[in-house]
Amino acid sequence: MRETRTGGRRRSLPRLLAVALPALALSVAGFTAAPTATAGPAAPAPSPATAHATQNHQALTDPDRQTFHPTGKAGQQVPTTHLCATAHPGQASCFAQRRTDIKQRLASALAAATPSGLSPANLHSAYNLPSTGGSGMTVAVVDAYNDPNAEADLGTYRSTYGLSACTKANGCFKQVGQTGSTTSLPTNDTGWAGEEALDLDMVSAVCPNCKIILVEANSANDTDLGIAENEAVSLGAKFVSNSWGGSEASSQTTEDTQYFKHPGVAITVSAGDSAYGAEYPATSQYVTAVGGTALTTAANSRGWSESVWHTSSTEGTGSGCSAYDPKPAWQTDTGCAKRMESDVSAVADPATGVAVYDTYGGSGWAVYGGTSASAPIIAGVYALAGTPGATDYPAQYPYGHTANLNDVTSGSNGSCATSYFCTARSGYDGPTGWGTPNGTAAFTSGGSGGGGGTCTPAQLLGNPGFESGNATWTASSGVINTDSGEAAHAGSYKAWLDGYGSSHTDTLSQSVTIPAGCRAGLTFYLHIDTAETGSTAYDKLTVTAGSTTLATYSNVNAASGYAQKTFDLSSFAGQTVTLKFSGVEDSSQQTSFVVDDTAVTTS
Repeated sequence: MRETRTGGRRRSLPRLLAVALPALALSVAGFTAAPTATAGPAAPAPSPATAHATQNHQALTDPDRQTFHPTGKAGQQVPTTHLCATAHPGQASCFAQRRTDIKQRLASALAAATPSGLSPANLHSAYNLPSTGGSGMTVAVVDAYNDPNAEADLGTYRSTYGLSACTKANGCFKQVGQTGSTTSLPTNDTGWAGEEALDLDMVSAVCPNCKIILVEANSANDTDLGIAENEAVSLGAKFVSNSWGGSEASSQTTEDTQYFKHPGVAITVSAGDSAYGAEYPATSQYVTAVGGTALTTAANSRGWSESVWHTSSTEGTGSGCSAYDPKPAWQTDTGCAKRMESDVSAVADPATGVAVYDTYGGSGWAVYGGTSASAPIIAGVYALAGTPGATDYPAQYPYGHTANLNDVTSGSNGSCATSYFCTARSGYDGPTGWGTPNGTAAFTSGGSGGGGGTCTPAQLLGNPGFESGNATWTASSGVINTDSGEAAHAGSYKAWLDGYGSSHTDTLSQSVTIPAGCRAGLTFYLHIDTAETGSTAYDKLTVTAGSTTLATYSNVNAASGYAQKTFDLSSFAGQTVTLKFSGVEDSSQQTSFVVDDTAVTTS
């Protein structure tokens, strides 16, 4: 019989002190110690793309990088500076906000510390994103004016978090003017430079394997930004992020056709930062309107909670019913006869903001917010999900996969006559759309009327709930059981890996063939129970598909109850792949990884 809670000896005091004291000393200044790199044995040189993907996977899954450095509470009034002036008619304003109550610091001043604010690993944890994917994809960021420090600042952001270099020299980063020139760039602007830094950092955080093109418009005029939008698409980007906008106008339907009607391209647009009220181009029928949330850690199965971002009557995520743009066929809410904003959402509250590095107009590391953060985050998620169908408008995709989003059900961004225009609720609402990413499945064409070939929907795993014991699964002795020490998610059987409180390894695997032409997703329910304390990952569960690591969990992720995990396996279409769960436990204090109700579904 396993020890279910307190197996093994207690951890030695020196080991606890070695972990705790450096973090405690630095946390007073708002920073914690960065992980220390360790040298490994030499290995055959992989291709540059493979080496970068491996480096990024390790950076995103390293347990030492999972720590969240909070900077405030949801909806808290924190002082910020809006980096761009309020837009005049015919112009756009960027939506970036930088905290002024947290001292900015140059990288050289941080030494071995990591910045406050949400990190790449935090965003991947909160939105259940794969640590692989995005290779070969190009995300464009469209902004106004030039940031002369864009490449250097991006390099600092990525190196600080262990991500691979993304430079002009290695072909990962490109910086052009609105007509594609790499040498004739717009005039410099300190405000928009901060916006560009935020956008580049968020794309990098979510999709570090992606290439990035920064397209800089000559000015913040609608026409110049529109020309830059078209240039981004002509340069081959299938994902374009726009963190700017302004008031609606009767001319916008013409601008829709001129600048935003790009089938086969996922165009994301910030919903705005002025609280309730519709803004353009978020209300274009051809784009994905991205609202904003407050994101905080929580003692629930997900480990995070979200609510509508709303700070004051004039600050919070935008939303509303367009006065001009027609309603797309895939949008079915009944209270708004025209285009409704938003479609989906992600973190935007400066009080729960993201870490950004900017030295042109900024002074290094700072905490940023605004829906300027949520738009590039969602653009990166689209890129992780894969190339859109050639004739699709990818804004429709989340509407066909609403179960693969985190439904945000609390908060509002103001007062409105039709409640869901400004108030979160179960299901669709204006401020947060259908919710925030829970993996990438909601951002793929399968099941939403998009392309992707012919496929018969099916569930491919044998004995998915383990109710037939070991049938079709290969498992370590005793893993699949009805032991009462851990409850099944449903039925009587589950797969219980580790939990002995001593050095132990358990594995569970099954091979599955994914038909060509299909999109496929892996889901399973996971419960983690531990006797460990603190924030050090001692015991780990690794989930792989063939040689690809989908996720790594540890005792740090322990929570009551089961949480469903979702992963996109579409890249394995036409192949047979082995899905494997590997649990490794160290010599003391048990951690139990309990898996149940697995599925691989095609669409």
